[in-house]
Amino acid sequence: MKAQSGLLLICLGLAACQGSNPYVAQSRPLPPAPPQAANTFDRSAYPAPPRDYGRYRSWAWLNGQLPPGTAWADSAQVAEAVSNALDQRGLRPLHDNRPADLLVSANLRLETRLRQVQDDYGYYGGYGGYDRYGRGYGMYNTVPIVRTYQEQVVVVQVNLFDAGTGQPVWSASAETANQGSQLVRTDAIREALEKALSAYPPS
Repeated sequence: MKAQSGLLLICLGLAACQGSNPYVAQSRPLPPAPPQAANTFDRSAYPAPPRDYGRYRSWAWLNGQLPPGTAWADSAQVAEAVSNALDQRGLRPLHDNRPADLLVSANLRLETRLRQVQDDYGYYGGYGGYDRYGRGYGMYNTVPIVRTYQEQVVVVQVNLFDAGTGQPVWSASAETANQGSQLVRTDAIREALEKALSAYPPS
């Protein structure tokens, strides 16, 4: 009886599948485009063209201001180091009223870094003894000691902007140790700027 009921349900289901579908696909034509669509160009729909770094030949300070000085180095030192680093990359400073290709800003700041040093010749420990036959045994090992200390560093940051659009073109920073005489500091600033601009222009 149960088998006959199941067979009857299957037959009814198949009969229902053979019926006509009440849902009919319909399509309507798209409305006409507005008249101004032919003259409108959506730049956001396309990727920005690659930047041509080769057209940047000259530079000037942003807002005509030299980098601010600090107790570690004065403004003239930083300005000279930036100028030398840019000069090595084919960028020449403008000192007249002609428009420059790039606007440059730079600054120095002191920051604190946490350093860790591992000393592998630290605590020497272990255990040992003698067995009943008088033979020695044991295990000994060194336990490394990790020391953490603070160090002040000088961070040099350089920012380049397109003078025509104001858009940022390049931004990088590098750090150097906060120590040494005035001559050593000048060399440290120069080396930090070389690091910061080492990848300019990007390939």
